[in-house]
Amino acid sequence: MNESPRLSSFDREAANRRGKMRFCVKFWGVRGSIACPGPGTARYGGNTPCLELRCGDQMIILDGGTGLRPLGDALLSANVVVDADLFLTHCHLDHVAGLPFFTPLFEKGHHLRIWAGNLLPKFSLEQALRTMMAPPLFPIEVESFKAKIECLDFRAGETIKRGGGVTLRTAMLNHPDGATGYRVEYGGRVLAYITDTELPSGKIDAALLDLAREADLMIFDTTYTQAEIKHRRGWGHSTWQDGARLADAAGAKTFCLFHHDPSHDDAFMDAVAAEAKAARPNTIVAREGTTVDL
Repeated sequence: MNESPRLSSFDREAANRRGKMRFCVKFWGVRGSIACPGPGTARYGGNTPCLELRCGDQMIILDGGTGLRPLGDALLSANVVVDADLFLTHCHLDHVAGLPFFTPLFEKGHHLRIWAGNLLPKFSLEQALRTMMAPPLFPIEVESFKAKIECLDFRAGETIKRGGGVTLRTAMLNHPDGATGYRVEYGGRVLAYITDTELPSGKIDAALLDLAREADLMIFDTTYTQAEIKHRRGWGHSTWQDGARLADAAGAKTFCLFHHDPSHDDAFMDAVAAEAKAARPNTIVAREGTTVDL
C-alpha cells in the first residue's frame, strides 16, 4: 500500500495556515428580478441572488434571494451551527425573498446578523423585513424565528471590519431606491460584488472603480443585452459590455457575469458567455452551484 508523503511540522503548520486563509465563493442564486425554475434554466440556475463566502472559518452571505433557501437546507443537513453575516445589496424582493425560508432561522442556537446600507434615513432594515413578513403579504411574522437575529443598518460608503482579517468596503450603486456594492478583502485577496447598478455611458464613478480596483474576482450586474438596455434605461441594470469596461478600467483579474435576466434561458446564456469570453479573457459566467476559490 502506498502511503501519502509525510509532512514535516513546518509543512503541516503551513498547510493549516493555508486552510485557515482560504477564500472562496459559492453561487446559490444567480438570476435577477424573479426566480425562473425549469428545464430551460437548469444549467445556469433559476434562483435569485445569494452567494456564500468562506473567509477562513468565517461565513459571509451576500444577498438573501431565493438561493438562500437551498443554502440553509445544505447547512442544516451538514449539521452546521450558523454564525454568519448576511450583507444585502438592497431590499427588493428578488434579493430578500429567501429570508423567510432560511431554515436555520427556525431553530435555536443559530445567529444571523443582517446588514443593509441603502435604507437610512427613510427606513430601517428591521422595518423593511417586518413589512415583508406581515399579513396580508405573508402568513407569519419575524417573531416565528427562534434563532438570534440582528438587523444592522449602515450607510453605503462606510467600511466594515468583521474581525479575523475580513474587511468590507462599500459604495452606493445606481439603482432605484439605492443599492450597496461590496468589496470583500481577506487574506490578500479581493472579491468585488457589484450588482443592481446601471453604469453610465461616460466616465465611471470613482467609488465604483475603488470597489473593483485590482479585484481577484469582480461579480457584476449584466442583466441586459445592448439591444435590451436601449429600452430599459433607468431600470438600474447593466450589460456585460459595461462590466468589461469597468473590469478593464479597474484592473480586475477575473470578470463574472451575474444577475441574469429571467427571460435568458441556458441556450441564450451560452451565446452571451461565448461572446463575452471572446471579447475579454478571464471572463466567467455565474452558474448556480459553482464554487470559485480565490
